Amino acid sequence: MDLSFFSRLLSRLPLRMPRTQGGRIALSLAFVYIVWGSTYLGVHVALESFPPLLLSGLRNLFAGIGLFIFAAQRRPQWPTLLEIRNAGLVGTMLVAMSSGMLAVGMRTVGTGMAAVMVATVPLFATVIAAVAGRPIGKGEWGAVALGLVGIAVLNHGDTSAASAGGSLAILVGALFWAGGAHLAGRLRMPSDLFVSTSLQVGLGGAVSTIIAWVLDERMMDLRFGSAVAFGYLVLIGTMGAYVAYGYLIRHTSPIIASSCMYVNPIVAVALGAVTLGEPVTRWTVIATLLILLSVGLSFWFDRRRAPG
Repeated sequence: MDLSFFSRLLSRLPLRMPRTQGGRIALSLAFVYIVWGSTYLGVHVALESFPPLLLSGLRNLFAGIGLFIFAAQRRPQWPTLLEIRNAGLVGTMLVAMSSGMLAVGMRTVGTGMAAVMVATVPLFATVIAAVAGRPIGKGEWGAVALGLVGIAVLNHGDTSAASAGGSLAILVGALFWAGGAHLAGRLRMPSDLFVSTSLQVGLGGAVSTIIAWVLDERMMDLRFGSAVAFGYLVLIGTMGAYVAYGYLIRHTSPIIASSCMYVNPIVAVALGAVTLGEPVTRWTVIATLLILLSVGLSFWFDRRRAPG
């Protein structure tokens, strides 16, 4: 894969792109770990001026257009109408529904708590796989149950309607992400990574923007901090991170690519505590450990199932 996007992004910094595939994998992992962990803070700040669905829509629409421009300059193999349709379907689930519901939930849920709840994606993936007909062992169901216990602990002592509604929205978003990832592995997608990513992100963002327009969402007074956060979400949190994640999907195992589920919540909790003063209670710590343990167990059982 051509990493010209990262080369251009880092061309003005005193850094050199790794020449080996192992080095590029390590860089992509570090990038996804830190950046996607920090996007929760970015969304929190951007929501001061942007309504949630419009934020998700415009962020991904602009990022999709930017990625498509990069893709066009590389003269890739262009997708068929079927591949475009499939990319739009996956993008609707990953972006319009998942990212949109996350933004809705984060109006009332803290950044750290939101990141921990999104870590339940592998658990939803297990349930979806079971519905699709894959045999699920007792250990895997135990991991799912442990994750549900972690969610219950995470919401311990907070029974407000707003928090409950926000938590539900984030969990629904995690479910849509798992469903979109499930479809992405089974539908015929564009062969070029940049084209595939740009179509998923851009079309999903367009759907979210249309939904926001239908629901009459309107911009509030644009603050400087929100504008900076929006720019960061578009350029780094979406364009850069999605390409890095796509590189991991194509060059590593699903276990390694999904390992960001371990690290992102830790980064988000730390940033929320340091920059926003979000409390890190013992319940938050216990719930985080339970959910990450459940995710780790689900990865372990999945690896045992893999042939060879």
